[in-house]
Amino acid sequence: MKLLSFEVDGSPKFGAWVNGGVVDLTQRLAGTFPDLLSVLQAGALSRVAEALEGAEPDFTLEQITFLPVIPSPPKIICIGVNYEEHRSEIGREPTLKPPVFGRFSNSQVGHLGVIPLPPESVKLDYEGEIAVIIGKAGRRIASDQVWEHIAGYAPYNDASVRDWQGHTHQWTPGKNFLHTGGFGPWMSTADEFGNDPELHLSTRLNGLEVQRATSRQMIFSIAELVTYCSTFTQLEPGDVIVTGTPGGVGARRNPQLFMKDGDVVEVEIAEIGVLRNVIANEA
Repeated sequence: MKLLSFEVDGSPKFGAWVNGGVVDLTQRLAGTFPDLLSVLQAGALSRVAEALEGAEPDFTLEQITFLPVIPSPPKIICIGVNYEEHRSEIGREPTLKPPVFGRFSNSQVGHLGVIPLPPESVKLDYEGEIAVIIGKAGRRIASDQVWEHIAGYAPYNDASVRDWQGHTHQWTPGKNFLHTGGFGPWMSTADEFGNDPELHLSTRLNGLEVQRATSRQMIFSIAELVTYCSTFTQLEPGDVIVTGTPGGVGARRNPQLFMKDGDVVEVEIAEIGVLRNVIANEA
């Protein structure tokens, strides 16, 4: 299933991408689940699958506004420097454990939404990534049990305000400007892939491919990340682990390639779909 969060006439909903349109699951499961997060918290993906049997779209793409897949995740845990090519291009020494930082919910934006270029910076950079959405709570999850805790996967753009990211060794400011984290268009549920899937990730800026990798190239695998993160915190349904970006970021190109007003950035996971956002100067 491809599950998404969206709005129609300002009313938040959740649904599924089916036959080129959107099935309104808020209506079909009326009074039971108000949003996708509540479905995950109830462990009710099977109920969603039943509701989708024989369903036809209620809305076209033009009738909806995409929201982040999980608009208000309990936690957004981001992983840094998780591909060897990226580690090499930034000149960072290898680490025995993954670098971890956080994002806030209001730093996210949905598919087709605007990523604002803040007036405080001209160094807004793209970072295409694979997001893992947690579906079952767990603490100290063993590597052979990871897959039963994953609800699905989605494209993510961990767009970064590089000068603010570099103010100190702590990256939080540059990773949390309003609406800079693209998340969507939907999550594909884990049952589409089986355990330990190989996902093919690419990023394009104005149609030019700037990043390409697969999940097999991660320094710390998805299973290792879930195990590690669940050791220092309890993972909850709806938590998002953003697994790191490959090499090719704009800040490390010669000349540097930062995003500007009017640019279109796309993050694609070939097995899932394309997340597309427009860059616009913040009003």
